[in-house]
Amino acid sequence: MIENVDRLKQVNKVTLVGFFTNLLLSVGKIMAGIVGKSGAMLADGIHSLSDFVTDIIVLVFIRASSKERDGDHHYGHGKFETFATMLISFGLMVVGVGIFWTGLQKVISALKGEIITQPGIIALVAALVAILLKEGLYWYTIKTGKRINSSAVIANAWHHRSDAFSSVGTAIGISGAIFLGEKWRVLDPIASIIVSLFIVKVAWDLANPSVKELLESSLPKKLEDEIAATIQGVSGVKAYHNLRTRKIGNYFAIEVHVKVDKELSVEAAHMIATEVERQMRDKYGRQTHIGVHIEPYYDSVHETVSAPLNNH
Repeated sequence: MIENVDRLKQVNKVTLVGFFTNLLLSVGKIMAGIVGKSGAMLADGIHSLSDFVTDIIVLVFIRASSKERDGDHHYGHGKFETFATMLISFGLMVVGVGIFWTGLQKVISALKGEIITQPGIIALVAALVAILLKEGLYWYTIKTGKRINSSAVIANAWHHRSDAFSSVGTAIGISGAIFLGEKWRVLDPIASIIVSLFIVKVAWDLANPSVKELLESSLPKKLEDEIAATIQGVSGVKAYHNLRTRKIGNYFAIEVHVKVDKELSVEAAHMIATEVERQMRDKYGRQTHIGVHIEPYYDSVHETVSAPLNNH
């Protein structure tokens, strides 16, 4: 498990690389849009500016989530990262809907006979450079996010890719406008509509688990089954019930009632509970929040080896 200090350093590094790359791209795209008389490139440049907001969100909220638990936050500050992921996903959704609406208006205008201005070559070059840089930034960020298990960094990576796909749509539209003639200039807004749908889908995929976590949803059943198997595998555990789970930022919170031999001493029962906690932390990280309640086990027909996992 990556320690908080090292994790924070990696988050800062990958986010700052993205921040300065976005700065150069945004300025370059806006200038290319103005000089090349390309509304699509100008809009793409403005879209890139939204990445600054997400980079700042990641830097601020990840730093907050890395703080140790204190008197006001007994379960730590992990939800700050979850909240950051949700904000990024909502930002992506707004960008996607905005691109869709703008593209739709342009298509409608073109169908009514409005002539779309032909862009210059500089706009196409800027779009191609943006695609290469943002796709490279996506892979660099997504690998770091998965390595340190950060949902906010992964969300930011998808924001980079959304910018790359936006530039793909821009490049297609600009290419059609330059090389295929006046009537094909409508390819620009059509491509942007297609890209916007992809961006909205990615935003939803990122927002859904974040909202569930903030609403205290349980961990996935597959993960709960794994937790249950680990608990049952601890020597001395006769049965368990009232398994409750949730996610707190980058960590899990697990609470369970464990039944042990009623003849055991308090010390022996405590050792079993300690072993359950140790195995949970070995498996899911030392920051895992674990609450084990010990109960006596009575060997009768009323006892079960384990209670259903949906009993929480």
